[in-house]
Amino acid sequence: MLRVGIYARVSTLDQQTLPMQIRALRDYAGKRGWVVALQVKEVGSGVSPREQRQQLIHAARRREIDVVLVWRLDRWGRSVADLVSTLQELTDLGVGFVSLTEALDFTTPVGRAMAGLLAVFAAFERDILRERVRAGLDHARNIGKRLGRPPLPAAVAAAARKLLSDGISKSEIARQLGIGRTSVRRLLARKKV
Repeated sequence: MLRVGIYARVSTLDQQTLPMQIRALRDYAGKRGWVVALQVKEVGSGVSPREQRQQLIHAARRREIDVVLVWRLDRWGRSVADLVSTLQELTDLGVGFVSLTEALDFTTPVGRAMAGLLAVFAAFERDILRERVRAGLDHARNIGKRLGRPPLPAAVAAAARKLLSDGISKSEIARQLGIGRTSVRRLLARKKV
């Protein structure tokens, strides 16, 4: 008999569907003859950290569950890359994954093939994003835009040198000028202009 971990998540705007998700997931687990070993509910937007999901992943690492059961893929993963990385970890742990409404069952050969396709799409998404970032940086350079952090004004560099000559430590200079210690070291290492 397989032990299942149920994961239900709703955004703060959609809280009324949480009991419906739990009920449907428990019914499905019962029909499959699975024992619900852990039930996790989470309320939060897609960008918030999913601490409760981590609880389920930790249970998988401790071999307390054999299958993770979710309502939909978008309830589990924030992005394709996040989805694929967590699914890969579960696969490496020998833990199955089932998404109820999409009828994705990664405990079957067809489901495992689908997981492979998701990995391909995640890699594609990362490559496209990387190309867009590079293109944007190249475009900015080509039109003469300075990239990176803006330089500190010369007056700040002069003030840092003055404080150093007065015997003030670099940490204290950073505090007095309201800048980071690394910025102080960088300013003092720069030649006077």
